[in-house]
Amino acid sequence: MEPTALATLLGLGTGIVLGLAARLGQFCTFGAIESAYLGNDQRRIRLWGLVLGTAIITIYGLDFLGQFNISDTSYHRINWNPIGSIIGGLLFGYGMGLAGNCGFGALAKLAGGDLRSLVILIVMALASYFILSGPLASLRIILFPVEISTGNAGIPYFIEYFFGIAPIIVALIIGLLFCIWALLYAPLRQDFTMIIWSVLAGLSITAAFWGNYSLNISSLNEIPIQSHTFTAPLGKTLLYMMTSSSSTLSFPIGSVFGVIAGAFIGSKIKGHFRWEACDDARELGRQMLGAVLMGFGSVIAMGCSIGQGVSAFSTLAISGPTTLAAIIIGSIIAIRQILTGYQP
Repeated sequence: MEPTALATLLGLGTGIVLGLAARLGQFCTFGAIESAYLGNDQRRIRLWGLVLGTAIITIYGLDFLGQFNISDTSYHRINWNPIGSIIGGLLFGYGMGLAGNCGFGALAKLAGGDLRSLVILIVMALASYFILSGPLASLRIILFPVEISTGNAGIPYFIEYFFGIAPIIVALIIGLLFCIWALLYAPLRQDFTMIIWSVLAGLSITAAFWGNYSLNISSLNEIPIQSHTFTAPLGKTLLYMMTSSSSTLSFPIGSVFGVIAGAFIGSKIKGHFRWEACDDARELGRQMLGAVLMGFGSVIAMGCSIGQGVSAFSTLAISGPTTLAAIIIGSIIAIRQILTGYQP
């Protein structure tokens, strides 16, 4: 098979696992923030500890065994822009709060019959390409320039430089601390289903990186080394659906279809599939505005809540935790404004 076909199948397979994790394991960025902030239920936010811990340990384990090279990922090959991470993360998080979903969550909800998510996905895809390669691309490059890194931008490598501790040791400690933090919460320990799917979600991130790395070598750099992210891939999927004769399948497109397929299966298993639409025009307007902000923010931050919050974070790139923290803050601001109004 052609490398692009294999990459597409890789995206489809690992995307299905993420879609199932969203529906059966309640893996959702906004849902985790909302339930922890409003519902006093930390199970979904602690679940992220297992996802990240699993991904960090396995990715750095593969790197240590010579089966993967973290330095070759885009998160480590590009100089970190802290302003881009913070502003982009805040925009994305605020937009996520207004829309009530991120790109990944919208895909999972669309597979469950939520037609509001279809609007969010289309607007988000258009907005991302508007600033990625459209009319605002030049302005974005001026304000948030992208420069190739001359060294490794990973947290363990900085610690190795200053303290001489091997990156694998640092990664194992960080990964284990995330897992311990997650499992210290008794309600999560009692939910075996959430634990299993959080581990599988973390492994799907690693499998995507590992598979694309292997394809990158065998295809002589034709296949980029990447894992899951859900903003620019939405635009690529939309373009492919409109112009398949002039575009090709790829890992990101397979990933998008995989999440939809997995979430659809999960919604049927749980009996949650039902058609839903917006309650009123005001709600639709808020969600469309949120989708635009998410599209802009994720391009500026070079990743969404999954692309930076999980994929980049799992490689322990500095941009990952910074962007994720900004996304959380931005979404909490939006939640507070929706609940209390927009007055000072």
